[in-house]
Amino acid sequence: MRSPFPKTIGWDLGGVHVKAALVEDGRVLAAAQVPCPLWQGVKALDPALAALPDWARGEAAHAVTMTGELTDCFADRRDGVAALSGWAGAHLTGAVRIYAGRSGFVAPEAAADVAADVASANWHATAALTGRIAPDALLIDIGSTTADLIPIVGGRPAASGYSDAERLASSELVYTGIVRTPVIALDDHAPFAGRRTRLMTETFAHMADVYRILGLLPEGADQQTSGDRKGKSVAESETRLARIVGRDRAEAQAAAWPALAAHFAEAQLRLLHDAAALLLTRPDLPTQAPLILCGAGAFLGPRLAERLGRPSSLLVSLLGDRIAGARDAISTCGPAVAAGLIAAEETVA
Repeated sequence: MRSPFPKTIGWDLGGVHVKAALVEDGRVLAAAQVPCPLWQGVKALDPALAALPDWARGEAAHAVTMTGELTDCFADRRDGVAALSGWAGAHLTGAVRIYAGRSGFVAPEAAADVAADVASANWHATAALTGRIAPDALLIDIGSTTADLIPIVGGRPAASGYSDAERLASSELVYTGIVRTPVIALDDHAPFAGRRTRLMTETFAHMADVYRILGLLPEGADQQTSGDRKGKSVAESETRLARIVGRDRAEAQAAAWPALAAHFAEAQLRLLHDAAALLLTRPDLPTQAPLILCGAGAFLGPRLAERLGRPSSLLVSLLGDRIAGARDAISTCGPAVAAGLIAAEETVA
């Protein structure tokens, strides 16, 4: 059955960001991400919706996935699924469906009944889309907070875990990202000034500071306040990083801070490498299965692929002419893009 709406909007309602993607005639025309402090309550979604481009508030068929249900403003995940689905049904104009992963799409009012399938199923949407164009691969979606590593086998998501807890245990969810991860989550020592020094266990600096110092942070990726709520220049990032080793920025030569940043970047890459290397030993994955990359941290993918000896491709490149908008923004909003494309395909006869 053809949808009565000329456009489909995919959504990813997260605990820190809201992402949206506009799909028309089977092509992704635009995508956008805005910050959303969901820990303050569901009401935080209202200004996030207002901050998105005008197309996000228009009449459309809406396909909604989420991770925000785990935010601590909710009693539990079922409560979060019900609240986010209810908000979507009440605030998005047009027909709203909730992505329930292995259970398909459901109405907002039915989402709580399949909360275990809806909760944090955004990875499943991206993997399901990837499987349609890369039948055997390892999808790696590196975001601002977490990384999803999902085996694709025979054109379908083949994760051995489904919930966050299961995927943490299977290395298919690695809780590290290129923006929000505190650097102290990656090591308790670091080499500095010829010594290996212990770190201050404070959230002075985050990985956004690391990648900003190294000149790798994508434009627009860091939409959160800094650790000290000050600016986001390289110098200010170096000041925050210096505090981790108990220093002021002026206490070392300029080259010391990129060297320290590189240590934490390497530590994060090692986490991703070890998880990917484990998953690539699965006997059902071909020995040359490629890495398919997306997310704000996709720039880490080529280095990861080189270490693993695997070919790699960006998901947006594989989608080819189905991508008509800015590729970096679309890659960052992978789950919203996937939910929108899958929903649009299902409503076209």
